[in-house]
Amino acid sequence: MEVYKFGGASVKDAAAVRNVAGILRSEVTDTTCVVVSAMGKTTNALEVVLDAFYQGRPDAAQTVKAVVETHLHILHGLFPDPAHEAYAKVKALFTDLMREARSLGKTPYDEAYDRIVSYGERLSTCIIAEYLNDQGIGTAELDARNLVITDGHFREGKVLWEPTAERIRKAAAQVREDGLLVALTQGFIARSEDGKTVTLGREGSDYSAAIFSYCLDAEKMTIWKDVPGVLNADPKYFTNTQKLDYISYYDATELAYYGASIIHPKTIKPLQNKHIPLHVRSFMDVAAPGTWVGLDDVPNSEIPSFICKPKQVLLSIYPKDFSFIDESNLSEIFGILVKNGMKVNLMQNSALSFSVCLDQTRGDLDAVLSQLSPRYDCRFNQELELVTIRHHTQEVIDNIVGGREVLLEQRTRQAAQLVLKI
Repeated sequence: MEVYKFGGASVKDAAAVRNVAGILRSEVTDTTCVVVSAMGKTTNALEVVLDAFYQGRPDAAQTVKAVVETHLHILHGLFPDPAHEAYAKVKALFTDLMREARSLGKTPYDEAYDRIVSYGERLSTCIIAEYLNDQGIGTAELDARNLVITDGHFREGKVLWEPTAERIRKAAAQVREDGLLVALTQGFIARSEDGKTVTLGREGSDYSAAIFSYCLDAEKMTIWKDVPGVLNADPKYFTNTQKLDYISYYDATELAYYGASIIHPKTIKPLQNKHIPLHVRSFMDVAAPGTWVGLDDVPNSEIPSFICKPKQVLLSIYPKDFSFIDESNLSEIFGILVKNGMKVNLMQNSALSFSVCLDQTRGDLDAVLSQLSPRYDCRFNQELELVTIRHHTQEVIDNIVGGREVLLEQRTRQAAQLVLKI
């Protein structure tokens, strides 16, 4: 069995859903597991809904109307007959959403988040399953919350692999036995052992597809994107980008870890563990060759790859008593960073100082500075850019720097990281 994953951009409107049906009709000849995300920017919209109801805002119900209108517009584009049962199914989901939103009460925020935001994927699969079946593509809609079991850690559930694999294999076997072509399910969402809705982390649908691939011993996994494959840089930041035809699991993991947005960081390991190749293809150009990850006997790309992270803070920490930065200092510093939700992208220490590059938009920097201040002097710069270069040369580094001030630099054999003033 193969696993396909379609992200939000590939199902953002009626035309996009029709395109997905066309891809499945032309590409799929045997039962295939298809994992889909919420449509377009639905997750963002549901986060607005959550905050409105959680804060008890008087306009809370209005925030739901925006989500309803988006999905009704897609329904009208796919099902001209307003009596089609898809309308009743979508209406029932929105009724459930309103009931859940109004009953949040004092539910802990992360639990409330998973309950509300999960409706994006549930709405998406409901609509797509109805359309595929209308088009003669036999489809079973499977609720990922009945298949992917986690430890119950809200907003980033840890998968319990044995019960998950057992459930996924049983469900897939039933779809095949029923003679259907598509086992359609949601990315991003799962549940705890006690039945509560849990999500797997923002942008986690790629990871969901990897979970299904691993449990099904898939022949391959395909991610359908709006780009021709894995590029060596984000076109938003770089001109003259190059497509990487083949990359190793190792390179893909490194790129994802450093922040390349095309592959979710957790995706590669389950595939690598069972040596399942990943094919990144364009849903806009099905004939294009895409990028293969993890194939045997192909050359690894030595093309330099670039990952840019704007909105960075460089924080340098010095003990006030001029003692060395040792393990006890580092333990205390990291404890404070973790406690306040800071994401460390780069770190470097000397005898008397420790520097970290952090996401400016994540965590509470003011709290970090306050908690460090009794024992440490802290200096920081904001609005910086972190550039990571895989397969670097000095010429490539010089071109990236372009005369800008380098505040911190770190190199390994395979990667160079530069904290730059913008």
